[in-house]
This record gives sequence, structure tokens and C-alpha cells, in this order.
Amino acid sequence: MQTVAQQQPRKRRNSVTVRKQPPVALESLVYEVLDGRPLYYRGYEDVLAGKKLPEDIMGSSSLQWVLVSYFMRIMIRQLDEKKYWFASNEAGVHLDHRNNLSHDVAIYDRSVLTPDKINTQYVTVPAKVAVEIDVKADISKVIDFNYVNQKTKKLLDFGSDKVIWIFTSSQQVMIAEKNADAWLTMDWNRDLELLDGKSFNIGRYLKEEGIQVTE
Repeated sequence: MQTVAQQQPRKRRNSVTVRKQPPVALESLVYEVLDGRPLYYRGYEDVLAGKKLPEDIMGSSSLQWVLVSYFMRIMIRQLDEKKYWFASNEAGVHLDHRNNLSHDVAIYDRSVLTPDKINTQYVTVPAKVAVEIDVKADISKVIDFNYVNQKTKKLLDFGSDKVIWIFTSSQQVMIAEKNADAWLTMDWNRDLELLDGKSFNIGRYLKEEGIQVTE
């Protein structure tokens, strides 16, 4: 009786398993909702095209998170923690059914944000002071060109006392206060009040840390 040798399957040489990234839902790339319109993270189209991952566009730059840390340090060391809550990390705020916004840094009055209003949802009361560091939303559409002013006005109308914008590319600070005749934009190399007489000076702080910012 003849024995037939079983042939072993040939191994493929240099075979590479390519794993396709699962499609990303457009809804997962929403940064804020303004007047009922979703605003997506800047660079969202590259994610949809498979050129970038969601985390590539949702994270903060090193300069942005350094500035967030700077403001948090001032708040925790110099402001009254029994009087205020301190928020960061794109803290969400629900203005109404057509507007869900976020803050890079925010100071909440404890008498306004009471324990019964703290839950798993967005905050529904205004921050006393909101700090925004750069524009993270895609504002390439003409309708969104005025995004900074729109968001600022909505926050002030909602009840915030002050909205501070930090623009790292131009090294400027814009401060808008409730009932003020004008919103001021100035160079960031100066002392500016945050709250309760406590000030910040971004230019000086970066210089002390040896950080150089080029446009």
C-alpha cells in the first residue's frame, strides 16, 4: 500500500496584515453646537478622509496645555477655593437646546454652581470667568468667521462676568466683560486681571520658563 505524503501549505513570504481603520462617525468630531449648528474640530475632514486619527485633532498643543496649567496654578494658589470651583479640560456648558459650548479654563462661583447642579451632564449655569486658548473649532465656512465674537457674546449674555481669549499665534489677549463699552485686545506682555485682583502675565511667565513662541 502506497503512502501519500501530505503537502504542507506554503507560507507566504513577507506577508503584511493591513488593518483598516474603522470609519469615524461625523457626530464624534463635534466640538461645540452653536445656534443649532454643529462645529467640528479643526482638521475633521482629514479624519473623515483617513489621513488622521480623531486624537490627532482633539488634543491640545504643548503650549496650550502649558497655558492651561498656568491659569490653574494661579487659581488654585491665589483664589479662594471655598468660594470658587475651578474647571479645565474643555469643560462643557449647556446654554439651551441649541447651544452646547466648552471652556478651556473656567471659574465658577460656588453659590451659583451648587452641589445639586453637579452631575454627569454639562454644567447649566454660567462661569464667572471663562478662559479660551485659541480656536479649536473648524471655522472655514463664511458663516463661522465671526465665531470668537459669537461665542463670547453668548457666554456674556448667559451670565458670565468675563471672557478671556488667548491667541498664541499673534501673542495677544482679548478681554470681554459684561456691560463693558468695548472688548479690549492687547499684547500678552502685560499684567491683566483674572479675578479678585489676581493678575496674569503670559509673556512674562513664558519668558521665566524659557519658552519662546514664534508666529
